[in-house]
Amino acid sequence: MAASPFMAMTMQTAPQTVVRIERTQRPWGWYETVSEAASHKIKRIGVLPGQRISLQKHSQRSEHWVVVQGTARVTLGERSFDLAVGQHCDIAQGQVHRLANATAEPMEMVEVQFGAYLGEDDIVRLGDDYGRA
Repeated sequence: MAASPFMAMTMQTAPQTVVRIERTQRPWGWYETVSEAASHKIKRIGVLPGQRISLQKHSQRSEHWVVVQGTARVTLGERSFDLAVGQHCDIAQGQVHRLANATAEPMEMVEVQFGAYLGEDDIVRLGDDYGRA
């Protein structure tokens, strides 16, 4: 029996691309840039138990956060709340925000940044546990 064109096509192997993602360590945990384009950037962020990032805002980007492990404590302006796995929130451009892990378990989230400029120097720190403000 002759092989169908579909079978022949599925049996071919495509060349594999190896992508190396570097983890950047911070005093509060780590982040990895998973994907980056002119208009958006995607990061995985891990916050160690009992730690938090700086209270900050961005003048040129907005962010969307989705929790993928643990529980995230989110501060948006004057409001704080917890997000569980699968829950998400949006941070508007210029909105004061903070991400924390108030538990004894690991916490990880995916952050999608949108904006005209996505550089790390667009962080305006308003408060920081590690002397960077």
